[in-house]
Amino acid sequence: MTSETVTLTELERDALTEIVNIGVSRAASSLRKMVGAHVLLSVPSIEVVSQRRAARLIGEREIAQLVAVRQDFSGPFSGRALLIFPEANSLALVRAVAGDELSAEELVEMEHEALAETGNVILNGCLGTMANMLQRSLSLTIPEIIKGDGAVLFDAWGQNGTDGLVLFLYIDFSVRQRDIRGYIAMIMNLPAITALSELLGEFITRVVGDDA
Repeated sequence: MTSETVTLTELERDALTEIVNIGVSRAASSLRKMVGAHVLLSVPSIEVVSQRRAARLIGEREIAQLVAVRQDFSGPFSGRALLIFPEANSLALVRAVAGDELSAEELVEMEHEALAETGNVILNGCLGTMANMLQRSLSLTIPEIIKGDGAVLFDAWGQNGTDGLVLFLYIDFSVRQRDIRGYIAMIMNLPAITALSELLGEFITRVVGDDA
């Protein structure tokens, strides 16, 4: 299957951008309640790229080590969702979620649990909204915490050294009055992109009718 056969049409891309926007906005609202500060979001960027290109897109923005909450999702379309932070930001997020009065030792002890909880809330909120708007259901794995550079984080489908094409859906965010910034990314392989394209077609028909 070539990249041309799975590239989303402009209308499908617009529909996916709108759906993701709504999902991420709801997830950001949940994060705002957790940290007590406004969350600023970028407009989603959606591209079909190689895994290495996806890794470079993050690497161009962050030269430091990264921490990510990773959840795989499956259903009518499947893939991997990542909530990514520069490693230096992760403890700032833990402090914001768990309490500013914690000592440095307590922060380190709580890092894994707090990051997993935060990732679960945000990624579930985003994916749940997408599934609802597409009138389907998705199953998510338990959150995992991974650390490394972009190459480690985006080796989602790169078994046996392959570098397959993926749908790279990317949003960056920051928390006002906190030293917290990060990224939300979703990676889907070619069969998943094809399935998603069909669901987006159904969504467009429901919203604007058969003339779309």
